[in-house]
Amino acid sequence: MQILEFEKEIFALENQINDLVSLSRMYDSVGDITHEIAKLQKKVRHMKRDVFSSLKGWQKTMVARHPDRPYSLDYIQLVFNDFIELNGDRHGGFGPSVVGGLARFGDRPVMVIGHQKGRTNEEKLRRNFGMSKPAGYRKALRLMKLAEKFRLPIFTLIDTPGAYPGVDAEEMGQSEAIAANMFAMIDIKVPIIVTVIGEGGSGGALAVGVGDRVLMLEHSVYSVISPEGCASILWGDKKKVETAAEALSMTAQNLLELKVIDEIVREPLGGAHRNHKRAAILLRKALRANLNSLTALPIDVLLEKRHAKFRAMGVFQETVAG
Repeated sequence: MQILEFEKEIFALENQINDLVSLSRMYDSVGDITHEIAKLQKKVRHMKRDVFSSLKGWQKTMVARHPDRPYSLDYIQLVFNDFIELNGDRHGGFGPSVVGGLARFGDRPVMVIGHQKGRTNEEKLRRNFGMSKPAGYRKALRLMKLAEKFRLPIFTLIDTPGAYPGVDAEEMGQSEAIAANMFAMIDIKVPIIVTVIGEGGSGGALAVGVGDRVLMLEHSVYSVISPEGCASILWGDKKKVETAAEALSMTAQNLLELKVIDEIVREPLGGAHRNHKRAAILLRKALRANLNSLTALPIDVLLEKRHAKFRAMGVFQETVAG
């Protein structure tokens, strides 16, 4: 497991505990040290709680990008049942950076769509590190329209550094594909629940980010640009990423306060990368509660509330200085 800078003391103490547990099992002469082990385990829990409750924007970004963090396909496997992947945008494109298909959430048929970064080097290259070209967004829109036709709730999982910025993607209509998705999603006549599970980067996130509920995992981030990009543009210095991350207000806690998102989904102590199953249980609970509340609404009320939600973002008042 990759160890982040602020996790080093935690891992050192956990290794010490593991060594003591091994000694107690191997040698009877060590005696009963369960009390000492329990004290250290309690200390680790407190240390994790203190460290992860005070993470700043750049630290949260590192957690959101952790290579062991659950990706969309991990959550699909752990949260949903009977997933059947559907491919192709019906315009000659495949879009491997975006995965989606039919599944069951409990006993209810749903459509689930998410970015997929890839684990191995080969898969990362195939999926373009989660940075989709237009085909991926057009595929997502096709699946959302299919869900609307059969009245299936839609779940989207956001985890992308952003849309692919290559010339070929622009030539194929990158901005048009993202805009078309946003334009369509605001009026799709089924409940849409969006969850940022890792990185929510710019237009690549917004292409599947318009919904009745927008949730964020506790240590995920969501912003118009990466801290590195922001630092380069504003200060001409990529080393100012920490300053940029704070200025972007990109954490779940910042965005809930700004009313950009609706809910923060708690993660296992120490982050989702430490316990995929527990992270999935917590996400499933949040998704179920939100789906139950949304399905109780008539469609016209659902759409009215969705429209009002996004119209209210960015509203400000001008005052005249006295």
